[in-house]
Amino acid sequence: MGEKGSEMERFAGWVEGLMRDRGYDIDSPRGGGRSRLAEDAGVHRAAVTRLLQRQSMPDLETMRALARVLGVSLRDMLIQSGKVTPEDLPLPGAPRAAAAPAAERAPGGVRVTPAEAADLLGIPDSHRRQFVEMTEMIIAVGGTKPEDPRKTATGR
Repeated sequence: MGEKGSEMERFAGWVEGLMRDRGYDIDSPRGGGRSRLAEDAGVHRAAVTRLLQRQSMPDLETMRALARVLGVSLRDMLIQSGKVTPEDLPLPGAPRAAAAPAAERAPGGVRVTPAEAADLLGIPDSHRRQFVEMTEMIIAVGGTKPEDPRKTATGR
């Protein structure tokens, strides 16, 4: 198998381990673990089967649902799948490759975009666009620098 096949093999093995750890019986023919996971996650059983048979990677929504049920972050799911690297989705407070201007950095020196904040806060897709737009508007009209706690604390 090529590089993509090995990524899929590694990812499927990781998901299988999570499933076993969470009590999903995927080892016995009639264990029902695949069906139960699909039901718990609200995804098609075929998506779980294709992943575990190393036929295809799940889409983003399926990964999000599996991550929730398996008790891992979507970040970990995406990194383990090989779709992104840890550098693509840095943790809050982790240094980034290119520093943003001081006025655009969050406390701790890391700039978090409104879209990243929505992901980090777990804002549901149904409210994501509204959250991002509102946050961008607040940033645009705020007129205060994040490093000046006196202005943000007093509202002046």
